[in-house]
Amino acid sequence: MSPFHHMRRRRLKPTIALLIAFIIFILNNLQTIQAKTTSTKMAAAATTTTNPQSCTNPAKFDFLNDLRSKYPHQPVFLQAVEEMALSIEPLFNDPVNGKFYKKAFLYLTEPERTISFHVPWMDDQGAQHVNRGWRVEFSSALGPYKGGLRFHPTVDDGILKFLGFEQIFKNSLTGLPLGGGKGGSDFDPKGKSEGEIRRFCESFMTELCRYIDASTDVPAGDIGVGGREIGYMYGTYKRLSNKHGEGVLTGKSPLFGGIHLRPEATGFGTVYMAQHAIEDKLKRSLEGTRCAVSGSGNVAQYASKMLIQLGAKVVCMSDSNGVLVFEEGMTTSDWEQIIVAKTVERARLSSLETRVSGKYIPNHSPWTLPDLNINFAFPCATQNEIDGKAANMLIEKGVMGVFEGANLPVTTEGQEALRAHRDVLYIPGKAANAGGVGVSGLEMSQNASRTYWKREKVDAMLKEMMAGIYQQMKDNAGEDGTLEEGCNRAGFLKVAQALKE
Repeated sequence: MSPFHHMRRRRLKPTIALLIAFIIFILNNLQTIQAKTTSTKMAAAATTTTNPQSCTNPAKFDFLNDLRSKYPHQPVFLQAVEEMALSIEPLFNDPVNGKFYKKAFLYLTEPERTISFHVPWMDDQGAQHVNRGWRVEFSSALGPYKGGLRFHPTVDDGILKFLGFEQIFKNSLTGLPLGGGKGGSDFDPKGKSEGEIRRFCESFMTELCRYIDASTDVPAGDIGVGGREIGYMYGTYKRLSNKHGEGVLTGKSPLFGGIHLRPEATGFGTVYMAQHAIEDKLKRSLEGTRCAVSGSGNVAQYASKMLIQLGAKVVCMSDSNGVLVFEEGMTTSDWEQIIVAKTVERARLSSLETRVSGKYIPNHSPWTLPDLNINFAFPCATQNEIDGKAANMLIEKGVMGVFEGANLPVTTEGQEALRAHRDVLYIPGKAANAGGVGVSGLEMSQNASRTYWKREKVDAMLKEMMAGIYQQMKDNAGEDGTLEEGCNRAGFLKVAQALKE
């Protein structure tokens, strides 16, 4: 017998013991693993079939069934698609062009390109982190892809597809040669230091820069991405490309190629749109009316400012933790305190109660306060903030109009409630908040022509643009249609015609 035989037997015994222990562990935990897997599948199925924002009537548009089967995990995207389809349904039934419109619509529901990448960055303690980044380039039928970048923990490819899909038709309404796109990351800027945000933005742009160009794809800001973040990313782009003056990002400071009024444009434009609708349909002005504004970011800030300038009473602003209520209307001093808190101190609204005339109510939104009397609603926070219950509460209060400063802030059920009361003005974000991307388009023109426009000229062009969008809505709504239907039809028809030609 070999002298190594006993050595091999001694080595084998612990190996067999480990193998037996591993098998016992697997058998003991198999039931738990199976239970967890079953539970996860059931939860996923429940989310797919019962999510209140998913398409509510699959039988309504059977030509969308393939899309539904491919993306059941993207309910907000499917919600945006069906909301659009409902408005343009008469086009699908057109005896001459109906088949073409269906094909064009289906074509536009798939992005031309989706780019995903990881974004490594280091915190202040030297620890390494990795987030996900995306750019969804949806449609270039009218021009280069155009749309913002969103940094928020809820961001995923489904959210960006919903935003990019909406962007196609919003950009169409501006009259500028802009396609639709959207991008961002699941990075959460809240609680991060200046240095951490800078390092993340630099890493994000290091990857994104290879896909953007003034004639290909021009990102801008969105939730979590303001002038500071755009500045960090533009600085990184300059270092990597050795180019200055390129219109590859909009929302820049006017000191290095930006345009006046860009921070204000979305909020101001939303109010300009509301002003047109109220004066035309209700034969009155905004002066003296009680207006509820949700959110406290860029759009909410400047919508509130313009409402105050026009003599309206802004009765609230909000954040994700609660509502700051101004029963007698927000003052200019109140507004200035909010701006300092949000743009300088990066503070929550709850910290302002001793500095403003309003009262802070935690764990509520403007749409869940039954005793808050308002005439007009300006949802400017995020998607799906007004559900069916909130919409019905607004209607019972006698609200005369809802103007979307955010993208798709009203759920499917909320939209159904508003459509059932056609006397309530309802203008979707594609039209109401198009002023932001409109002025971004003007910034691109300013960069291309190496010129610089004064604030007054930009404001005049913004007002003219919003008036033009309102007229498109009226013209396409016809005598029996709503402004919502007119908005969606006008946006779609222009893109469909471009595809045809």
